[in-house]
Formats: sequence, C-alpha cells, structure tokens
Amino acid sequence: MSLGEFDLIAKYFTRTVTRAALGVGDDCALFATSPGMQLAVSSDMLVEGRHFLPTVPPQRLGHKALAVNLSDLAACGARPMAFTLALALPRVDETLLAGFARGLLALADAHECELIGGDTTQGPFNICITVFGEVPHGQALLRSGAQPGDDLYVSGTLGDARLALEAFRGTVALDGAAFESTRLAMEQPQPRVALGMALRGVATSAIDVSDGLLGDLAHVLRRSNVGAEVWVDALPRSAALHAMPLTWQRECGLAGGDDYELVFTAPPQNAALVTASALSARVEVTRIGSVTAVPGLRLLDRDRQPLTNTFGSFDHFKS
Repeated sequence: MSLGEFDLIAKYFTRTVTRAALGVGDDCALFATSPGMQLAVSSDMLVEGRHFLPTVPPQRLGHKALAVNLSDLAACGARPMAFTLALALPRVDETLLAGFARGLLALADAHECELIGGDTTQGPFNICITVFGEVPHGQALLRSGAQPGDDLYVSGTLGDARLALEAFRGTVALDGAAFESTRLAMEQPQPRVALGMALRGVATSAIDVSDGLLGDLAHVLRRSNVGAEVWVDALPRSAALHAMPLTWQRECGLAGGDDYELVFTAPPQNAALVTASALSARVEVTRIGSVTAVPGLRLLDRDRQPLTNTFGSFDHFKS
C-alpha cells in the first residue's frame, strides 16, 4: 500500500528538534533567536527540468536542495538554524524519497540546521526550502557595502557546473573522470557557510554565484553604486575546465552559474584577514579584480587588455 501524505512526512521528514521550541507536526514551527542576533531568511525553489535533470541521484538532489539555500545564508554571513521543506511529487516513490531524505538530512546535520516543518502535495516534481539563520546585529554581509578600491575575491572554482550541463547536452565531450568531477560540482555543491561567517567584519559585501559570476556581481555593483574590473583569466578553474579551449573557460567561468561560491569584496588592508578567513574555513579564495568608483563592469584579459562583454547570465524568464 502506498504512503499517504502524513505517513510520508512521519517516515522520512519527522525529527526531534533541539534548537526549535516546536518542530514538525503542528500548524506552525516555533523558535527564538539569541539576544543581540538578527534573523536571516531565504527561500529557493528547484523545479525538475529547470533546475535539475531527471537523471540526478536522489541523495545528491536532497543535498543540493538544501545547499542552495545554505549558500544564501553564507552570502549573508549567517549561521544556519532551521529550515522548512515544501515538496510536490507526481507520486509517492519511496526509493526516491529515501535517497532524497538521506542527502537532505546529512547536509542539515553537518550544519546543525533543523527541519522544523513544511508541506507536501501531489503535482509536478518541485522542491521549495525556506531556511532560517542568525547573524549578530549589524554584522550581516550585504550586497550594498562594496567601496571603491576594494579587492574582489571569489571562493573555490567557477564553471564546472556549466561544463557538466554542456556535457549532458552533448555540446562538449569530457573524459570519464572530468565528467564525474564536473557532474558532482553541478549536483552536489558545497555551501560556503563557514567562510561567510568568517568574513563578518572582514568583507564589505558578498553574494553567492547562482546565476553566473557577472550577473550576480552586477547586483552588488548596482546596490553599492560602484563599478568593477574583473581579471577574466585569473578566475579559478578546475583541471577539467582548464583543459577546455579558452572560449569555453571564459564562458563557463563568467556566465555559467550554479556554482554556489561566494563573490565578495574587502579593502586591501584586510588582505591578511581574508587569507586567515579562508584558512579557517578550509576554502581557497582568489583575488579576481577590484572595485572602481566609475560604475560599470570592465573585463580584462591576462595582459590586462579590455575584453568585449558578450557574456550573459541565467534568467528564469529569459533563459
């Protein structure tokens, strides 16, 4: 006999909470933040065929569903506390649910982030998570704090998720090892929560790379009323991407999206603190440019010569 809605919740998603006052099983979840802290809240939706392929392993999908939300908390410098899950399924598939729950809850446990409620319904496969975090009052990293003269940094590497997508589309050919490493980057990104918290008081602005470096950086520049120059060929790349033609390296790194790395700014005098923050979070960071007083975005090649900006970014209603 197939599971009903409430049996499904009880079997896969009901857990004992320790931070929240009340978790799954009532009309509302209840929890309070600590004195002197601000609540950070973010929601992200993943739709089959739009945000993930039907071939993704369920455990990786559960991981990614929460990871993309934790990445938003990371960009704000917030510590994860709890999340809710809204899940639409065409039918009850217990093999899918078991793997999905394993990946979701393993990442939740790794970040001490409690599942405290949500909703389930029948319909096209759709996952929506709302995540809650806390950050000391006045210390949140915002998009509006970049200053002229700041250095521009990015964590990790860029472009692998886009490269994997192109491999799935048949646009590029990758050997087995390169395909598996880029596919892992696309299907199981690692949210930079520890780095975001370490950058409080060090970085002046931050955002996570979900729609592509240039598109997401543009949000920071617009909110901060500044410009930037980006050293295109200094972007950190994996071995798999570095083996591709330069045109592909630039396209994937600048416009690929789905990387969930942090792009942030910091004054030059904080360079040593940036390095220390990266070391404490065990994440590599790379300086990729600088913030300018003149609005707009300038792309420079390895010889610091201007490049024409023909790169786009992901838009749900244009892509």
